[in-house]
Amino acid sequence: MKKRIPFSISYFVFLLSSIMLLSSCEVFRKTPEKSTASRPGKRSTLMSRRPVARTNTTKPTAASRKPVPASRPSYSRSSAAVSPRDIPQVVQVARTYTGVPYRSGGNDKDGIDCSGLICSVYSEIGVKVPRISWQQSEFGREIGKLEDIRAGDWLFFVPETGKEGYVSHAGIVTDVRNLQEIIFIHASTSRGVREDNLFSSYFKGRFVKAMRPF
Repeated sequence: MKKRIPFSISYFVFLLSSIMLLSSCEVFRKTPEKSTASRPGKRSTLMSRRPVARTNTTKPTAASRKPVPASRPSYSRSSAAVSPRDIPQVVQVARTYTGVPYRSGGNDKDGIDCSGLICSVYSEIGVKVPRISWQQSEFGREIGKLEDIRAGDWLFFVPETGKEGYVSHAGIVTDVRNLQEIIFIHASTSRGVREDNLFSSYFKGRFVKAMRPF
């Protein structure tokens, strides 16, 4: 007659086998894949760069991004949008700020910043526009070619030459003399409100887009 294995020994063998089986299952579990972020590359042409969103991530290309409508009820004046005949007034009002010192968050002639200049100029002619530069950079219709830029358009810049980044600076085009002289007014951090050429060595490499707000 065969001897019966005591219950306690059988239970211990079963328990040990189960532990070994569970441990072996861990070996075959997949390790989560690490995500990789691509580094933004340098852009080659003046009009090919696009600013990134306020979260500092690269924006979709122009082909996949719909432009923000110019006639947002919350921003356009009730009577009509700004027309081409209003542009000389926009430029004239903007130039009255020439020499005003730079002040971050400023909105008047005691001190003003770049986005505050745009907002204040349009406010004086009865038009409400966004106050923050990245919001302004999404307001209206993007101009795809340099030769299509005209007075009244808004220009936007990033902090570093030849690199993508958040929109850090903005200005209003006051005069287009030729394709190498596109003059814009802006609030410089070091010199206050002044006019400069888009094709100057400092601004050319930082330029990312032009918008026609209305």
